[in-house]
Amino acid sequence: MSRRSALSCFVVVAALLSLANAHAQKAYGPGVSDTEIKLGQSTPLSGPASAFGAGAGRAVVGYFTMLNERGGINGRKISFTQLDNAYSAPKAIEQSRKLIEDIGVLAEVGTIGTVPNVAIQKYLNSKKVPQLLITAGGRRFNDPKQFPWTVPLYPDFETEGQAIAKYILKTKPDAKIGVLYQNDDFGKDYVKGLRAGLGEKAGLIIAQVSYEIADPTIDSQIVQLKSAGVDTLIEQSSAKAAAQSIRKVHELDWHPLHIIGGSTASVETVLKPAGLDASRGLVTTQFLKQPGDPAWANDDEVKAYKEFLKNYAPSVNPDDYSVLVAYMNVNTLGAVLKACGDDLTREGLLRQATSLHAQRMPMMLPGITISTTPEDYAPFKTLRIAVFDGSSWTLSGEPITAD
Repeated sequence: MSRRSALSCFVVVAALLSLANAHAQKAYGPGVSDTEIKLGQSTPLSGPASAFGAGAGRAVVGYFTMLNERGGINGRKISFTQLDNAYSAPKAIEQSRKLIEDIGVLAEVGTIGTVPNVAIQKYLNSKKVPQLLITAGGRRFNDPKQFPWTVPLYPDFETEGQAIAKYILKTKPDAKIGVLYQNDDFGKDYVKGLRAGLGEKAGLIIAQVSYEIADPTIDSQIVQLKSAGVDTLIEQSSAKAAAQSIRKVHELDWHPLHIIGGSTASVETVLKPAGLDASRGLVTTQFLKQPGDPAWANDDEVKAYKEFLKNYAPSVNPDDYSVLVAYMNVNTLGAVLKACGDDLTREGLLRQATSLHAQRMPMMLPGITISTTPEDYAPFKTLRIAVFDGSSWTLSGEPITAD
């Protein structure tokens, strides 16, 4: 063989080896190709939680539209399917099956609420499909041993309860606490965290009442707590019940220190319906900047958030808390997908989502970051306390880290 022929053969072999290595480095799961990543979500576009799901849903769709216009993730466009689960457990399961078995998505992402996520958790884990970055705070969603494919992206309710306990012990150590909670994991996890945080001071809780999510009103529970001599009312309730309790406390001319859960701190969907004057003095936990707060009027991240909604989800109210949470969620999802590189398998996606280290996403408050490990999926360890002044929430004190 001539020298020239040998050299030509070497070049061809080297090119073939290089091409083989390039292909070997790529690993794709269902719904992924060189040009596309299929993702799905079911969300309450109708039903009792549509106030949370509809606006958030439009923001998520808008975000993927924006990403695709900018070239997608690592050169791949996002093919996103969003289905309505009406905040119904059977409907959520039906829609998950459609996403996985008919559409063939890589993962179900950002599903809102405890009810739908509990419903689909066993199914998705049995199929080894990531139930990724969900907006639900139940402790059951941080269970890597039993449910390794379920990864939350919301402060768990036990952590929130512990943070409030620390706040009470520091600011009102002689409080006479009354607790109102929803009689399910949403409420019970919060109360468990509150009691754990109070520790030997758990006796400060002098009254505790629950309500069922289907109850038309919680007025009688509020009257019961007032009659018990409570001067510090702590509640973990749904948006509807929170608005009712705020109104009822105001109607009774009762003036306890009133603390509501962070998930019901939306000015638009809870405080305005309850009455802004009646909401004055409320306390809550926060982890995100509030777009309507004058303190953030000139903040670059807030400006970018509002500009995004103006261009890609113009019908959405930027002060809607659920929209804000969704924006954080899709930013995080984008970062996780980017970190996957060409390892876009379900296992690779899970590995990146559970290996976050002190990462800060746009709109997170100062002092707030998210971290996950394969042994602990809970992303938030620190929260901020905020007080409502009649028009907006104002941060109070330093960040609180739950034990």
